[in-house]
Amino acid sequence: METLVATVIIVVVFMMASLILNNTFSNQIKNNRYQLNNYIHELEYQYLSDKMSLPYQSEYKDWEISIYTKDEESKEIIISAIQKDTQKQVIQTIYAH
Repeated sequence: METLVATVIIVVVFMMASLILNNTFSNQIKNNRYQLNNYIHELEYQYLSDKMSLPYQSEYKDWEISIYTKDEESKEIIISAIQKDTQKQVIQTIYAH
């Protein structure tokens, strides 16, 4: 009887550990924005090098990216990325000179 109880406890502990690790890795993959940030920096460089005109829109993986000026007289350039599925938003501001 003790062997059965010990076996059940061990199985439950390993199952819980497996679920925790799976959830952690899944969240890490979902929230990894490293490639998106690299793409945004690439677009920023293209704008600062006068290789694109505004307003600019593109898609990168499952993100919709738009670049625009805040208003006509402002030198603020807004880079906005919105994820299609979850509607998460990343906004970056450039102050052009």
